[in-house]
Amino acid sequence: MKSEKYEFIFRRLATILATAIVTLSLTAAVTGILLAYYYEPSAGGAYDSLQTIDTEVSNGWLIHTVHNLAGNGLIGVSLIEIVVMFLGRKYQPSWLTAWISGILLTLSAIALGWTAMILDWSQLGYWRLSIELQTIEAIPFIGPQLRAILTGGGAIGTETVEHFYTIHSYVLSIGAIAIAIIHLAAIILQEIEQKRLQMKLEANSLVTESENGETPLEPTPLSLTGGTSKK
Repeated sequence: MKSEKYEFIFRRLATILATAIVTLSLTAAVTGILLAYYYEPSAGGAYDSLQTIDTEVSNGWLIHTVHNLAGNGLIGVSLIEIVVMFLGRKYQPSWLTAWISGILLTLSAIALGWTAMILDWSQLGYWRLSIELQTIEAIPFIGPQLRAILTGGGAIGTETVEHFYTIHSYVLSIGAIAIAIIHLAAIILQEIEQKRLQMKLEANSLVTESENGETPLEPTPLSLTGGTSKK
């Protein structure tokens, strides 16, 4: 009984986390759209435009902070969701859609964070990307081509920022929202199916108990001679 209780708690927690994931995805998307009004995806303008947003645009610093928190929170909650689904024994074949969408969502959240590191055109993001591009270039066969696609064929510059901005804002963001909705829908549908199955099992158990139950027999009084009494 304890294991069933814990599984129920983890299943319900997985549904709550899936709802939080959708909320974080939409929050990041909405704040990203607001930032896009003032953001300039270029090597020189990216940093200056973000500084303008933080210092001159009304509530710009708040929108920028919420956007960063939503992105980082999406990564954390997605990783926690995978753990909760495992503890809730949602690794059965019937939960395949929820598992696939959950894993893709986690990868998309990590990719969103990775593509955002150069969008502020800071020293930390620049040198971090430089090191990671060297790792990508070392991949056999496709490494050099993949690096050329990401950077625009040359050194890290305006084309690199534009490519990362496009991937971050249009490809990964839209994909993350779609996967988050699919993930939540899959978990809710499986919860409904599991509840119906549990109710059906309980009903069958009651029917079986009623069919196998024995009605108590009326006791027969004994006479003093050891025989049954006759009326």
